[in-house]
Amino acid sequence: MKRLLALWLPVALLFGCGKGDDVQPQVEFEPIPYEKLEGWQSDNPLAAAVAFKRSCEKLLRRPSQSTIGKHDVYGTADDWRLACNAAGDLSESSQPEDARRFFEAWFQPFAITSDGDNEGLFTGYYEPLLEGSKSRNGAYEVPLHLPPGDLVKVDLGKFDPDLEGRSIRGRIEGQEFIPYHSRDDIVSGALAERDLEFVWVDDEIEKFFLQIQGSGQVRLDDGTVIRVGYADQNGLPYRAIGRDLIEIGALTPENVSLQSIREWLKDNPDRAREIMARNKSYIFFQENTELDPNDGPLGAQSVPLTAGRSLAVDPRHIPLGSPVWLDTSAPWPSGEQPLRRLMIAQDTGGAIKGAVRGDVFWGAGERAEAIAGHMKSKGRYFVLVPRAALRTS
Repeated sequence: MKRLLALWLPVALLFGCGKGDDVQPQVEFEPIPYEKLEGWQSDNPLAAAVAFKRSCEKLLRRPSQSTIGKHDVYGTADDWRLACNAAGDLSESSQPEDARRFFEAWFQPFAITSDGDNEGLFTGYYEPLLEGSKSRNGAYEVPLHLPPGDLVKVDLGKFDPDLEGRSIRGRIEGQEFIPYHSRDDIVSGALAERDLEFVWVDDEIEKFFLQIQGSGQVRLDDGTVIRVGYADQNGLPYRAIGRDLIEIGALTPENVSLQSIREWLKDNPDRAREIMARNKSYIFFQENTELDPNDGPLGAQSVPLTAGRSLAVDPRHIPLGSPVWLDTSAPWPSGEQPLRRLMIAQDTGGAIKGAVRGDVFWGAGERAEAIAGHMKSKGRYFVLVPRAALRTS
């Protein structure tokens, strides 16, 4: 969620970020008819249409001739504006068939392959609930930090056009630009007495998973619930804790999940901090006071996410705001079953890398956590591109 560092679950916990940023796959787009989207006629795309309208609020602010995404097939903001304007009459009270006809009329599906492979990994994430307080007291000893003032982000594209879209973070010490404090440094007090703590929670392990998710809810000791979201990151690389637990023999690739990792950390408090510290990445938060209680957390596009319809993607290959037909499976309470539905790309994250790679936002609550924590499914997707972009490309 923005910001969600795609902390997404089993793959982020187990594998980390996949291909290095410098290795760019050969990505190809093949137009296909809707008839080849298995399950298209049985899905109810209305919730996705409403989510798409939220994304349009951001897309319509783009300069008319600005390019959308990194691939020519996506066209310009003007091409998307036509589709966004046509979506204006759709609402939650519309009929599913109205939404289906809208997408069929205004969008062309494309199959995506990466280095000749149309399959990738699909995981899930959710919005956790922690217990906390606005003041440090009693059980509430674990701080959530606001971004520190000495955290500097450097846009590398300003120094080398080949590095456009890439950045690094660090801090200034004397005349040097050096890496920022690591997770262990911060947990040990590197940011103490700087008034950066805005809420305190009761569990370091639950905070660790909150940082993996990127946003969540905190139920305060007075009974109120606040929303917290990703504000920044210390710039150090994310390291997958699941992989570490497999390497030390604590878990196996078959049983690694959010739930099994959490259980091991809680059962081994003497080693938990050392294992978590191997992941030097540290997330800073902010309170999201503008969110409606019924809304999902903010995604990377700065619009509220929709449970079961928002997808985190690699924006180098799928522009935020794009409709995406997902064809994979999910660990439903009744068992592993197909997951075929229309999603909207509205989020991204540090572990979501690759042309065929996605992370499904499942919402909040125990059911969402159970599905997200166990989801690691092979599958494929098809991006829907405005027909206007095909006429102008």
